[in-house]
Amino acid sequence: MGRRWKEANDAARRWIQTRSLQSRLVAAYALLILIPSTLLSAYLYDDIRDSYIEDTRVKSNYLLQSEKQVIANQIETMERAAQLPLSDQDVLRYLTEEGDLTTAELVDFNNTAYANLARIQLNNPALLHLRLYTANERNYEIWPIIFRESRVRKRPWFALTKGLGERQAWHFQTAPALQDIGGSEEDPPKLSLLREINLPKNEHIGVVQADMRLDQFSPRTFGELQEDGSQMMLVIRGGAYTREEGVLLNRDSPAVREAVSRLGEIGDPGEVPNIADGYFRYEQGGSVYLMMYTPLERMDAYLLNVVSLDKVLKDLSRTRNMLIYANIGFILVLALLTYAMNSFILKNLKRLADAMKKIRQGELQPSLQISGGGEIGDLAHHFNKMTQTINELIAEAVRKQALMKEAELRTLYNQIDSHFLYNTLENIKMLAEIEDQRRISDSLTSLGGMMRYNFKWTGEYVKLKDELRHIENYIEVMNIRFDEPITLYCDLPKAFMELEILKMSLQPVVENAVKHAWQNFGENDRREFRIEVREAEKSKIRIAMTDNGAGMDERRLAELNAEIRETGNEGPGSAYTGVKLGGIGLRNVHQRIRLFYGDEYGLFLESGEGAYTSVILTIPKVLLTGGGWEE
Repeated sequence: MGRRWKEANDAARRWIQTRSLQSRLVAAYALLILIPSTLLSAYLYDDIRDSYIEDTRVKSNYLLQSEKQVIANQIETMERAAQLPLSDQDVLRYLTEEGDLTTAELVDFNNTAYANLARIQLNNPALLHLRLYTANERNYEIWPIIFRESRVRKRPWFALTKGLGERQAWHFQTAPALQDIGGSEEDPPKLSLLREINLPKNEHIGVVQADMRLDQFSPRTFGELQEDGSQMMLVIRGGAYTREEGVLLNRDSPAVREAVSRLGEIGDPGEVPNIADGYFRYEQGGSVYLMMYTPLERMDAYLLNVVSLDKVLKDLSRTRNMLIYANIGFILVLALLTYAMNSFILKNLKRLADAMKKIRQGELQPSLQISGGGEIGDLAHHFNKMTQTINELIAEAVRKQALMKEAELRTLYNQIDSHFLYNTLENIKMLAEIEDQRRISDSLTSLGGMMRYNFKWTGEYVKLKDELRHIENYIEVMNIRFDEPITLYCDLPKAFMELEILKMSLQPVVENAVKHAWQNFGENDRREFRIEVREAEKSKIRIAMTDNGAGMDERRLAELNAEIRETGNEGPGSAYTGVKLGGIGLRNVHQRIRLFYGDEYGLFLESGEGAYTSVILTIPKVLLTGGGWEE
């Protein structure tokens, strides 16, 4: 399979290469426009799709929140109506009365407590019924509010009231049915709020039932206010309730069952606190639905709004087709225009190509005359200039070759001079050993090491151990001058020996100390110089180089630190900045460190007058072999 694909790819490449330049340019221009145009169209399509869906979601969410507010108001009305009988002491006394009431007591109850109950329903026209069912068979029934429980004990909703305590239950009647109290009249589809009456506590004495028509309770869910292409539902305890006629989805459809299942996984709003509003998408039978939900904590339910995205997707499909047709038309027009323009442009380009072929064959042509400007005219102009300067370029190449030969000879001479100096030092060293001048021999050995280190400049970086060895050689050479030699102390972890450091970045510090730190010391005073390497941070090290010399006061120390950090050329006037070694002073060392490693690195001075001077370098912790310290 891979071999056939490679052969087909090679065949396609050969076919493209055999096409004319004009055809390839037309195809290239078309592709160059087609790719960004397609990407832009796809981006616009996605943006339009997201915008359409977002607009649908925002509108549906607004309707959902509006209906939620209506339901909240109706729940409050039903709860208030069910609570008022429970807080009326006369009603509770009537329900718990063990003996028969006199006629006067019945008349008084009817004129006061019962009148208040009737007034509740009168003041709340949205209520369908407010009924009290008493478990006391001695109580008289007072139609249409107070009835005995024996009338309704076999009703399905009555079982919900057992053991409610102070809680409440909801019962949906989704179809017209005969009234619970008997008779031939039918109740419309309704929602019942059920409360148990316990007095004393945990002793069942009756039930309160507050009914409301479903189309009054939630007009958009059960009434005629359904939006086109959307449908609201109440999801409670694993079931869905909605208007049965003219709805988008049947409440037993797979989409609704999926919604009920997902909301069940979230939990019951009455038990799970702070459930946020949300939405999800569902596809069924080629239709796509956006299902938005919001919790109704006071009735332990969800209000669900199902919106069909078919119309939105149909509009999006029409928009997508328009974008495709626009791209195709645009590419065709572009191809025709490109073909016409290339026919004119490539005519002069062909003449130029023929002239170049002759130049390649060694035939110097006179100036090529091409009318017009633009890139082809500029190319022809530069072609003519090229033919005029070919001989100059050949002569330039010959001169460069001669200079290169001269540089190679000069390098060879320098190598010969270096070898001559090394051999001379070795001869003197041998004479010193013959004369048993060990100190001179050791000094010459150190001097030879310094010269090799200086002449062998193969790169800017060296290992820290090589730079320290160079310092040791320098101290050994300098000790020839002093009756009391300089003692060098090096304190660094063995693991830091392979770290990278700029070459010749430590010697200027040591040289300054040798020349200036111990000027006022006597012959018997000890001269000490310490080099300590420590880890400053995870990726940095600090090299502290400290002498036990005369030091300096705070003013002079601040001036020196400021001079070191100044940009520009070094000037005289400072013992620590004026001294140079091979053109590299302390300021130059600081600038080199910042140049090669960055502005966060460099050096600064610390000093105690009459005690010490310390130069502290901060450099990155990098191995000379490459890679980070962890590697």
